[in-house]
Amino acid sequence: MIEIIVPQLAESVTEGTIAAWLKQPGDRINAGDYIVELETDKVNVEINAETSGFLKEVLKQPGDTVQVGEVIAYIVESEETTANLEPKAVEEVKEVKEAPKALDELAKQEGRPLAFPAARKLAREKGIDLGAVATNDPLGRVRKQDVESYKAPTPQPSAPAPVAKQEEAVKPLNVSSSKPVERMKMSRRRQTIAKRLVEAQQTAAMLTTYNEVDMSALLDLRKRRKDQFFEQNGVKLGFMSFFTKACIIALKKFPLVNAEIQGDEIVLKKFYDIGVAVSTDEGLVVPVVREADRLGFAEIEREIGDLAKKARDNKLKLDDLQGGTFTITNGGVFGSLWSTPILNAPQVGILGMHKIQMRPVAIDDDHFENRPMMYLALSYDHRIIDGKEAVGFLVKVKELLEDPESLFLG
Repeated sequence: MIEIIVPQLAESVTEGTIAAWLKQPGDRINAGDYIVELETDKVNVEINAETSGFLKEVLKQPGDTVQVGEVIAYIVESEETTANLEPKAVEEVKEVKEAPKALDELAKQEGRPLAFPAARKLAREKGIDLGAVATNDPLGRVRKQDVESYKAPTPQPSAPAPVAKQEEAVKPLNVSSSKPVERMKMSRRRQTIAKRLVEAQQTAAMLTTYNEVDMSALLDLRKRRKDQFFEQNGVKLGFMSFFTKACIIALKKFPLVNAEIQGDEIVLKKFYDIGVAVSTDEGLVVPVVREADRLGFAEIEREIGDLAKKARDNKLKLDDLQGGTFTITNGGVFGSLWSTPILNAPQVGILGMHKIQMRPVAIDDDHFENRPMMYLALSYDHRIIDGKEAVGFLVKVKELLEDPESLFLG
């Protein structure tokens, strides 16, 4: 009998959540076939079989948390259940099958609710009575996620004072409310995104400076060259290559925006791995364009397109997301006219692009023209970047975008 073990996922990832079983007990499996999909803090990982056989049994269900090195399933070489197994293997299968029954009997003997150890531990920490926690487990076992989502009923005061009524009005709906609600457990990735965004705001001295760029020259250049560009390179000429090039030139002039804080040291990075924020159904991810300063416009456009497709198809690898030095995010694709991007720690700078909007612009003292304008936002860590440098960086990006031919020379 062959064990399916959670492999080492990454240096900073020690656990994951079973997202889905791609094979079911009894299915024929060939070496290399994907068996199960794990959801980690950063990406989804598919575990494949190293040998051929039949999936004998799965020990974890979708939604269960698993640790690196933990056994989650068994594969046997024969389709027969236990007929051709060694006596020791037969006993192992028997033990696995009878474990839930033994657990059930133990709980009944001790008069305690059926629960997994992790659930008991969490319930003790939160002071929750396991007997009051509902579960959908077929065997009635309370899981950790059941305890996490448990909401204790609000005690009703015998004679509520006017103040108590006022407080009750602002409380969130509880499970017993007559109002229709739907509760959805946050995915592991969404929880991680939420945690890191809060950490970024609590850790960094984050400030944001704004400017606007006249996109007339860039739109004109793109209109004149896009067909020729596509014929020569097989990829469309978008805006991201121009913004990436402009940011790299500005980063070289203002190196602290491309730095990182480690303890009491400032690490100035002499390479330019640019993160590009991509929205997916599971949340925002930031794959990285490696050594973007060495790439041409077509190579940048192609790399960004490939990474965005991998993100939407949930095919990103951990290496695609690690090690960025600076990030660009484009809220304009959703219609955002103005926003404040949050730092992607440990980076100390992030540029926010927005919607191109026609606005009247003063040409001189007597004339106005409607111009395609875009607001730019640079959020930065004020611990190492002063306002002068941040403003200077954003002004440089603005100047380069308003003279796009200069990017080819830069």
